[in-house]
Amino acid sequence: MKLGVRAALVDGRLVPGDLEIEDGIVTAYGILSSNGHGIASPGFVDLQVNGFGGVDFLDADAEGYARAGESLLQTGVTAYLPTLITAPEERLVAALGEIVEGGDGFGPRILGAHVEGPFLSPRRLGTHPPSARRDPDVDLLERILAAGPVRLYTLAPELPGALELVDLLVARGVVVSAGHSDANADEANAAFDRGVGTVTHLFNAMRPFNHRDPGVAGVALARPDVTVQIILDGVHLAPDTVRLVWLAAGGRLALVTDAVAAAGISGDGSYRLGDVSVEVRNGVVRRDGDGVLAGSVLTMIEAVRNLHALGVPLEAALGAATAVPARVIGADVGRIEVGGPADVVVLSDELEVERVLVGGEARVAA
Repeated sequence: MKLGVRAALVDGRLVPGDLEIEDGIVTAYGILSSNGHGIASPGFVDLQVNGFGGVDFLDADAEGYARAGESLLQTGVTAYLPTLITAPEERLVAALGEIVEGGDGFGPRILGAHVEGPFLSPRRLGTHPPSARRDPDVDLLERILAAGPVRLYTLAPELPGALELVDLLVARGVVVSAGHSDANADEANAAFDRGVGTVTHLFNAMRPFNHRDPGVAGVALARPDVTVQIILDGVHLAPDTVRLVWLAAGGRLALVTDAVAAAGISGDGSYRLGDVSVEVRNGVVRRDGDGVLAGSVLTMIEAVRNLHALGVPLEAALGAATAVPARVIGADVGRIEVGGPADVVVLSDELEVERVLVGGEARVAA
């Protein structure tokens, strides 16, 4: 089967020609074609999705995952990490038990869970409920890891005992991300040296950059071995901040949505982010009462468009939504290669999602 595209994104460059798929596998690209239109990109990989399409993953069952997955496919996401924010242990364990690694065979691939908390800085909680925050606890972490397929773990590495948790997670093959952190530069460097490999929503819910203490954000931007994740919705970061991040970390910047249940649904309204009540107004999600930012309604295709609009070449913007996040967790997705899985999103020249395939099977068609 040929897709009828004019080019495909392969190894960071748009290769002219059509893409061929057989039995769920990419068999050829660069095939001469005189009437192809649109481009084939690897399917998007989102490392931080709290919910989607009216579903909050802290309370989702199989039916909820099916509904959320259908909505995610519409936005070009073919693989993702359901993200669970800070919650009481029993809720977190129950939610992890609902996650089926690989997915249901109809929606996007579920690559495992992203657990964000409860070992977070009390100074940088954002919307995470303080009542469920915990100091580093090896036994609690062991119970969380036993409850479901944890692939990525966000914690504040400066907390007493946190580096012991980093050692345990790394030994179990779980990628560790620094986030909701008040770490200074020395503490950040110690964490990255210990095995922390990425940063959750750079600049948000962390110690501000200072000329004498760049904190987690500054250290991460300065180190070529650290991947930074950003929420590019026009709200969480100023455009010039994003340009600065790209200049410092282009090629190791991963786009994430931090989407909540309201994502994929038109209009304002009231929703839940775990145990937190949130309001969506004019496309911005804030906690009830104090107005603190509480995730987003961003989609991955919007994030790609936003990054490209800031002057980043399209190939690199697409890479930030595909190959880079896949590389963070060592997943065999996010790229087009002969012999690889045919997880593909076909985009129009206006960067609209036209078709989505997972394992060569069409899941969304214009």
